[in-house]
Amino acid sequence: MLHSVRNLHGSALHAIDGEIGRVQQAFFDDEAWAIRYLVVKTGSWLFGREVLISPLAVQKIDDAANRLDVNLTQKQVQGSPDIDTHKPVSRQHEIDYSGYYGYAPYWGGPYMSGVTEYPIFTPIPPAAEDRARAAHEVEVLPEDSHLRSTDEVEGYRLHTLDGDIGHVTDFIFDDESWTIRYLAIDTQSWWPHGKTVLVATQWIESIDWGESTVHTGLSREAIKNSPVFDDPALLNRDDEIRLHEFYGKEGYWR
Repeated sequence: MLHSVRNLHGSALHAIDGEIGRVQQAFFDDEAWAIRYLVVKTGSWLFGREVLISPLAVQKIDDAANRLDVNLTQKQVQGSPDIDTHKPVSRQHEIDYSGYYGYAPYWGGPYMSGVTEYPIFTPIPPAAEDRARAAHEVEVLPEDSHLRSTDEVEGYRLHTLDGDIGHVTDFIFDDESWTIRYLAIDTQSWWPHGKTVLVATQWIESIDWGESTVHTGLSREAIKNSPVFDDPALLNRDDEIRLHEFYGKEGYWR
């Protein structure tokens, strides 16, 4: 099922024994377009501290109730490694994080989630060779783990083959693999009667972080005439098929 990162903002995160806090944003891998962590601002029980929650812990997303349930306890979250979300998340911190919760590092294998194609919702201890590989990566790339904030990328311009046409307003992901499938693009400031459209992340060629620009090989005219996007809660496979057929693209589900 598809969900909106924007709709997750402010959602209550519930542990096994009570509420943890509210979702603030997400960190995603800019190579795999996979959401790696949710950033949660805890309540007064933890003095408003910000913590990272892996999708591996999420058991249910209830959009209607603005709630996510996780298979963690408040005590586990309280003891998790400290994080400063205003700074880049280092690979060393990710090693400490995965070791604390007993998750296999997602970078320790060939698949989207590391050793498995989809996130495993039962934590498994990292193998010794995975930990060694991760430790080596710390030496090679101490600061760059390809994690980006959705808050940072929101507002980036979309640059097509023949010019800019809109800006990023949302990220649409599926709750099976936690892959971001689409960027929602608001085109209203680029022409009268503009609309919000979806651009699949498969159609993104590059991101210029210095220029705050997302590049695609699509044309302005194609995006201008593409199907309108209204509500992620109403987005279904028929809508996805219609979008991909409009562009003559093959769907990720194939």
